[in-house]
Amino acid sequence: MNNVPGYIVESFGVGGAAVFLENKQKTYFSDIAVQSALPVEELKAACGRGEPVRDRQRGTCFMPLRMGLRSIGSFGITRRNPSRETLEAIGSLVAIAIERASTMEKLSRAEAARESDRLRSLLLDSVTHEFRTPLTAIKASAETLLSEVELQAPQRKELLAVINEESDRLNRLVGEAAEVAQLDARQVELHFEPHRIREAVDLALQQSRHALEHHPVEIAIPETLPPVKMDLDRIIEVLSQLLDNAGKYSAPDKPIHITADVRTGQLVISVADHGPGIDDFEQAMIFEKFYRGRDQRISIQGTGMGLAIAKAIVELHGGTIGVTSQVGRGSVFCFSLPLSS
Repeated sequence: MNNVPGYIVESFGVGGAAVFLENKQKTYFSDIAVQSALPVEELKAACGRGEPVRDRQRGTCFMPLRMGLRSIGSFGITRRNPSRETLEAIGSLVAIAIERASTMEKLSRAEAARESDRLRSLLLDSVTHEFRTPLTAIKASAETLLSEVELQAPQRKELLAVINEESDRLNRLVGEAAEVAQLDARQVELHFEPHRIREAVDLALQQSRHALEHHPVEIAIPETLPPVKMDLDRIIEVLSQLLDNAGKYSAPDKPIHITADVRTGQLVISVADHGPGIDDFEQAMIFEKFYRGRDQRISIQGTGMGLAIAKAIVELHGGTIGVTSQVGRGSVFCFSLPLSS
């Protein structure tokens, strides 16, 4: 609706325009200077009167907007005195545009509500599944420790280790869910500073060392690459997610490749694996929140939030992320970052 008055000015060569909507009790102007020439009170009066009003001395015209017999608002123009027929034609076009915008808004709200319900269902399903396993392990270990069964020191230590590890896993799950919500709401504050991508890669490799312990890692990053403005911790998080996935989905001893180069003003970083690959359908879904591969939902732990988090972080940096994959051959995940000016 903000653009409609401007379209009236451009299309009909008037000095300025304003549109008043009855249901919203809101007025939109082509520019701020028009507000004094087209007062809101006169726009409201024209809507209620149902007839055009001309002021030849001031060079203004006010016209009600109707859809059939129903008044939906009014519009006003300055520095032109068109015929009544022209005013009615303008009014009809504006009324149709308003009704169409209103219909699209209602459809968007309905679609947003459906999407919200879908995501809520996916979240419940994902969280229920992922929380049940660590909670079961913690409960079983705690019950064994509380029972009257005599345990040797190594057995007690093993049960306590299970409780500790599964508690960390629960904490990580809660943290991921909270991070998704913050990134979606853009409530995350990023701290951009120039860094070389090799610095982020080296720190991400340290964080992902357990996932990569059975995989050789091959790195091809030229030392001549320019620095990039980034939130270092967040880009490490993106790289760690891609490396963890590559480690989890690749067979032991299969290498993982990390490369970086400059393409058309962007620094492009790639993480390639020799895993099972992703079919075309799933490539289109893999970055959606809570989506997990059909063949890995049971065999591989996860909530389906990691790649969605990575995508949100990269996009907040002004970059893009994607995947190229062949079933049975492996996958290459790439993300780009704008080069520092």
